[in-house]
Formats: sequence, C-alpha cells, structure tokens
Amino acid sequence: MPLSLLLVEDNPNLRPALQKGLEATGQVRVVHACASGEDALEFSVSRIDNPAYRIDAILMDVQLAGHMNGIEAAVAIRREFPRLPVVFYSIQDDDAYYRAFRQAGILSHYAYVRKSNYLLPDMILPLLKDAVSGRSFIDPEIETRVHEVRLKDEHDPLALLEPHEQQVAKMIAAGMTNEQIAARMGFRDKRTISRVNGQIYTAWGLADTTTDEKIARTRAALIVHARRIMQWDEDGVAKVMDERGRWVERNE
Repeated sequence: MPLSLLLVEDNPNLRPALQKGLEATGQVRVVHACASGEDALEFSVSRIDNPAYRIDAILMDVQLAGHMNGIEAAVAIRREFPRLPVVFYSIQDDDAYYRAFRQAGILSHYAYVRKSNYLLPDMILPLLKDAVSGRSFIDPEIETRVHEVRLKDEHDPLALLEPHEQQVAKMIAAGMTNEQIAARMGFRDKRTISRVNGQIYTAWGLADTTTDEKIARTRAALIVHARRIMQWDEDGVAKVMDERGRWVERNE
C-alpha cells in the first residue's frame, strides 16, 4: 500500500515536480500539496475524521510561504498528531533554522537533509520509510551546523535575543527595575518591559523551570554575567552544558 504523504513546498515549480516524481515510484500517494505551514496545519486538523485523507508522513521544506517555517509547522501539527513522521529538507544555512530545529524538541520519527543532496525521489523514499518506521536521520552536514549553533548559543546566550531584548537583559543584570528600564528605553508603560522579560525567560528556558518572576529575573541576570546558558534542577543547583551536550553541575 503506498505511503500517504502531505507535501509542503512553497516553490510553485518544484512542488508539482516533486509530487509527480514521488508518485511515479508507485510507493507514494500525495494526499495534499501546499505552500505554507498554515495550510499544512489546517489540512492536517481538518482530515482528523476523514480516513480518506490519512497521512503517513510529511515531506516539508523548512523555508515556506506564510508566517510559519517548516519546523514551526511540524511542531504545531505534532501537537495534534504526536510523532507524526516528518522529513525536512532545506537549502538554507541560517543559524535561526538550526536553532529552531534544536529547540523544537522533535527527537524521533524525522529526517533533516540538504535539499541539494537528497531531493530526488529515489533518495527521499528511503527517508520517508525510515521515518514511518520510527527511525530518525540528520544529514551529517546539518548535524555539524546544529552543533555549531548550539555551542555558539551556549557561549553567547544574548545571541538568542532580539536587539531590544539584549538591552533589557543587560539592564536586568545591572539591577535595574522595570520602571527604570522603561524610563531608560523611553517606554511610558512598564508593562511593556514585563512582556519583554517574558520573552527573555522563554528564549533562555527559564519560563519552563520556574513560575516565580523574581527567581526567573535573578537567573536571567546570572546568565548575562556568566555569558552562557544555565539551567537549574529541582534543588536549585545550577548546571551548564559540557562539550558533549550533557548538562553538568556548574563548578565556577
């Protein structure tokens, strides 16, 4: 029985060519082809009660039309359909994509490959079959770049923030209050700074580890001073990531 595939590709010439090539193998049926992550999410949700539109896997470009990139779209879809297999491909070499992939927490049933290296039907098909079988694969070149970006982020957490968030983080680390930061940045409403603080906590994983704003604020200041991402366990012990990607107790 052919694999039922959702194809997400924003290039109007490549999309039908991919569909035609994959279906010519006799092992794939493209159930739906679209250009944006929003369309892919809408289609995925709408077919829940329609077995005729069952999806076995998604083949998805990372750069898409619309507001979502492919990784964000996959995360949204897999909230509704946990571990739905996804094969990503991309020609992009932007740190933001590798960062998004690492932070998405998609740890199984996927592949992530270079478009130029793998985008032939007879090369895509084994990746789709592996993903459906629960096996994962990252192109070694992409794995290297993901690791490089992770190391960059661990050594410069400010790189994860927007420029105005970097300013706020530095002022938090200097001990300034929201009112003082708002005045320094020319905001009339200190609640604007509270929202920026929340974005900083989310970017650094602090929103997931504490519900106390004062603790999150203190930890954000420590991260700025340490110039590296830190996590705290349930006992409040600070940890940093070592060269092997393991969280270890911070000694210094």
